[in-house]
Amino acid sequence: MIRFEGVTKKYDDSIAVDHLDLEFPDGAITCLVGPSGCGKTTSLRMINRMIELTSGRVTIDGRDIRDQPAAKLRRGIGYVIQHAGLFPHRTVVDNVATVPLLNGWDKRKARARAHEVLELVGLPGNFASRYPAQLSGGQQQRVGVARALAADPPIMLMDEPFSAVDPVVREQLQDEFLKLQGELGKTIVFVTHDIDEAIKLGDQVAVMRVGGRLAQVAQPAALLADPADDFVADFVGRDRGYRALSFADTPSLPLASEPTIELGASVDQARAATSDRWLLVVQDGRPQGWVEPARLTGPIEADSLHRGGTVARVDGPLRASLDAALSSPARRGVLVDHEGRLVGTVRAHEVLTAIEQTDRPRSDDEASGGIRLGKERG
Repeated sequence: MIRFEGVTKKYDDSIAVDHLDLEFPDGAITCLVGPSGCGKTTSLRMINRMIELTSGRVTIDGRDIRDQPAAKLRRGIGYVIQHAGLFPHRTVVDNVATVPLLNGWDKRKARARAHEVLELVGLPGNFASRYPAQLSGGQQQRVGVARALAADPPIMLMDEPFSAVDPVVREQLQDEFLKLQGELGKTIVFVTHDIDEAIKLGDQVAVMRVGGRLAQVAQPAALLADPADDFVADFVGRDRGYRALSFADTPSLPLASEPTIELGASVDQARAATSDRWLLVVQDGRPQGWVEPARLTGPIEADSLHRGGTVARVDGPLRASLDAALSSPARRGVLVDHEGRLVGTVRAHEVLTAIEQTDRPRSDDEASGGIRLGKERG
């Protein structure tokens, strides 16, 4: 466990972090979030002594971080930053092998480990021999995560690692990061300015005020349900009730059987399949998008599909089911099973009825802001 005890960082007359008391539980993701100038990055960088604290104490498993040389401390902590921070003149595999080599591993073992973690983050095969300039932004961030994992550190510090990529890639990286954490169970301190990212990724979220003071620390569901004060409420946002649905599992919904048509079907087949304006297109039972049969002029092709509607898992969070219904051009939310095959559709008012009927009292640890590890994320 990482523990901050009265930690303060001053720069001349300016206070970046002010008497911070905070615990980062083992095996959990703690997200530090807040406005610019609140001290979240400074707090993270004090853990590996990239920034030296002015007063107070930081301990890891009860041991003061100043009891060992800073360089040795850093080699035992994974560190991922924005833009990945890769060495441009080194190949991907050599970038990833950096810390194991510094820790005294022989080159063959270090490179074998580098290949292993590259596979883990979804960059197998010939990616190892490429240079950073030959990778996309998202691929570079994956390499940054792989490098941080290479020496198998128990702790990872991540400073806005996904903020420099486009929204679609960012969401993919977040999802894959959660899967990876589910397998590895690292103790992670994650800095972000994005409250949605903090709520999605964090086992606990620490909201900080300008001046480096802690405003509230709680599980995401508790933070949304019970902000400590007006500052936290404003920072979390006025749609927090909708966000809270991310933590409510979907109950049994009155799913309707939806008429479908296979990709590649003819105009006549599509028009015969339904009298409704919209028709759901599937391929091998998996939803692909919607079409308007009356406007078709030829066989149903991929570029003729309306893809605006989202798809939700039938056992996923209520927020996803409601979004599927609201975003669908037919106003019927598409629900699928674990394999992505169509189960049925649901309308928004039916999801809202289920929300009204769902009794979801907070558990004691949610109410107190404690941590419950291994929570299912939607």
